[in-house]
Amino acid sequence: MKKLAIFDLDGTLLYTLEDLRDSVNFALSQCGYSSKTLENIQASAGNGTGRLVRLSLPDNVSDADFEKCYAIFKEHYAAHCCVKTRPYDGIIETLKQLKTNGIKIGIVSNKFHSAAVDVVDFYFKGLYDIVKGESETCRRKPSPDGVLQILQEFGCQRVESVMFGDSDVDLQTAINAGVEGVAVLWGFRSEEFLRNFGAKQMIKKPEEILNYFIN
Repeated sequence: MKKLAIFDLDGTLLYTLEDLRDSVNFALSQCGYSSKTLENIQASAGNGTGRLVRLSLPDNVSDADFEKCYAIFKEHYAAHCCVKTRPYDGIIETLKQLKTNGIKIGIVSNKFHSAAVDVVDFYFKGLYDIVKGESETCRRKPSPDGVLQILQEFGCQRVESVMFGDSDVDLQTAINAGVEGVAVLWGFRSEEFLRNFGAKQMIKKPEEILNYFIN
């Protein structure tokens, strides 16, 4: 029986693109670079905010200029990460059902850890058990660090867990951690993209998550 649901955050539980875009563009404007569209941000999201900022800068930017721009982004995003962000339709109800049925809920994000905690606590207070963001002790996905740490903390076996995510990064994380991986189709990547990556299990709406835990 499955006992633990592990979720990606951006693109799986939360629609976050507009707040990410606004903070990226604030940082770019402060550093004298042109802004990015929502489509640009969507294409670059999923590998952590550092990678997002790096991909938003010109290819020839120096490491020092990147660090300056990234620091501005982090400060702005920390203060504005819950302005336009919202849970996807049906997510709150699904998390409540999982909790009601005694399913543990873990969240693994490629946001830096403090931002991940702030965002998750703002939108899902009381509806999750643990969150892991990128830190010195938890490498960003597709490293399995966050998933494996959650398994250890809950004393769950790999076969008792399912990981849900919207990207190839999430599916690779599940593979690396040795847990079942399920792709969600309401996020930042298309069904065609996920199929081409090799996704075997895909769901179209949050209510389908319950099928893995509640019979």
